[in-house]
Amino acid sequence: MPVTDGAENYLREIKVVQKEIEALRNELRRFIDHANSQKIEMALSGLRKEYASLFVEQHLGDAERGLQERMIRDCPMRDQCYATFYDFLKSSAELIGDGEVREEVVRSYRDRLAKMREEGRFENCSTCFAETNRLFEKQIDLMRSLGIYQGEEDTLAIADLPGDTLVQDFLEPLANRHRFRIVQSLATGTQTFSEISTLTGLKGGNLLFHLKKLQDAGMILQQHERGDYIITGKGYRALKAIGALQSQEVKSTRRDGSN
Repeated sequence: MPVTDGAENYLREIKVVQKEIEALRNELRRFIDHANSQKIEMALSGLRKEYASLFVEQHLGDAERGLQERMIRDCPMRDQCYATFYDFLKSSAELIGDGEVREEVVRSYRDRLAKMREEGRFENCSTCFAETNRLFEKQIDLMRSLGIYQGEEDTLAIADLPGDTLVQDFLEPLANRHRFRIVQSLATGTQTFSEISTLTGLKGGNLLFHLKKLQDAGMILQQHERGDYIITGKGYRALKAIGALQSQEVKSTRRDGSN
């Protein structure tokens, strides 16, 4: 059956309307993303100020335990080095309360640790310095999660991507549908344990297992014991990256389909 001029005009108008609707939807998504980003940053800023001392206390506890357990026990310099390492980690941990940590500050701490390492006199010094470095990098990871330290924007070649680290810190935490849904829901606001339980259908220890996975990966934080859960800067950036990848894939599929 031939298409009339009126029908062709109608179809053209429909396509115009569809494009306008799609443009409005994209604009709405950008607005929501911007609003959510501001909301999350405000929440994280409040969280940093309110709980900075708790974060510092937690990391100093980790430093004390880590050094006590992993430093060489029969070294004649153990006590002196312990005090030096602890003071170094205490100073770096206190950066968490500054609100913003610049790259040059982090670099100065790394240079300071490297200089200390050069002055190590014993063969087993590497063991104690490795533990100190591990504890320091753990602090840096928290700073990244809180959004107070961005770090240098280095893009690795595909062949140089750290597979084990990426799987453990990014892919595995979000590969589970329940964990992905949790992070996705926190991108729009804080959630209580009960609300997350209702959202996912998970109960008790099963839900705690998934929450701990996300907390260990730095994707989410709990405001305080038995408090609400909130997404971290790392979690939000991970979702944004996944969303961008999905959008690019959809556009690519549409282009391939139109050819």
